[in-house]
Amino acid sequence: MTASEHAAHLAQLNVATLRHPLDDPRVAPFVEMLDPVNAAADGAPGFVWRLVEDGAADATGLRPAGEDVIVNLSVWETQEALWDFAYRSGHLEVMRRRREWFARHVEAHLVLWWVPAGHLPTVGEAMERLADLRENGPSPRAFTFASSYEAAEAAPSLQAAPPPTV
Repeated sequence: MTASEHAAHLAQLNVATLRHPLDDPRVAPFVEMLDPVNAAADGAPGFVWRLVEDGAADATGLRPAGEDVIVNLSVWETQEALWDFAYRSGHLEVMRRRREWFARHVEAHLVLWWVPAGHLPTVGEAMERLADLRENGPSPRAFTFASSYEAAEAAPSLQAAPPPTV
């Protein structure tokens, strides 16, 4: 199936609280993996888009959730495509080592939601979905891999891109 055949795409946000600043040598192995992992994501089947800071190769400089929290926001054609990248690619090595660089979260740190194909979620939208998951638990509006919903179930929650300003 091509991207144009999907009426909805899966957006994901995950947040991670750094144990040390990004320029700390203890975080260097994570920083060294950023470019190769991001390049793998960009070329992965089903990948649509990922957030990057203006003038940068990634979003690690954006700190909408706190100075010590980095965010990853991306869009995928399907939940299976995201799962395959996250758990069946070189990204898995980062996941295995995450406790070296990131604090354990006591509340939800990953949220998934469906967006209309072509819509690129904003950081504000993503943070709102994470807050919804944390406050209300999984729903078609904000869920996790373990509590997933199909795009059809989320149809009433799909958020279209705002109209262009004139």
